[in-house]
Amino acid sequence: SPLQDSSDDIEDVSLFDADDDVSKRSKKSKIRHPVASFFHLFFRVSAIVVYLLCELLTSSFIACMVTIILLLSCDFWAVKNVTGRLMVGLRWWNQVDDDGRSHWVFEARKVSAQGGKTSSEAESRIFWLGLITCPMIWVIFAFSALFSFKVKWLAVVMMGVVLQGANLYGYIRCKVGSRKNLTSMATSYLGKQFLRQVSAQGLGILG
Repeated sequence: SPLQDSSDDIEDVSLFDADDDVSKRSKKSKIRHPVASFFHLFFRVSAIVVYLLCELLTSSFIACMVTIILLLSCDFWAVKNVTGRLMVGLRWWNQVDDDGRSHWVFEARKVSAQGGKTSSEAESRIFWLGLITCPMIWVIFAFSALFSFKVKWLAVVMMGVVLQGANLYGYIRCKVGSRKNLTSMATSYLGKQFLRQVSAQGLGILG
């Protein structure tokens, strides 16, 4: 059955209760999961480096393509299943119920009873910086390959856009909730900007 992406199919469930047992004493600026933080950036940055230097490293297009796709696949799995849960307490996936309907499930770690955060600010910055920047680079590569008529690279570049874009979209949905929440956030932002502009104009008139 085709995938359905409606608000009725969205569940917000908590992560494993075992995650709540993580110590809360570490400072917010400390990287508590250095291995996860390293591999969060390693696979995606390596794929970009190989793409940029592949013509210098080897003349075999097949070898470059296989290497990049393997790195992108490892990155997709690691970010989707490991680094997101450890670094920011988020995870998403798709499941099919007994009726054959497809559901997108978005997890968010429960806030502890003391209100403390189990993820550090440093890890959060690393996670979101890598998650947002790398898909944008692949989009630039896609336009570059298209306008330079490098047709054979389009499939590789689009693989990077799709895999890393899927993780970006999934974690944004985990962070802000359903599509309705995205709309309400945009509406609220525009409303605040409008009120700020009206207030500035009113103060200017009074002045």
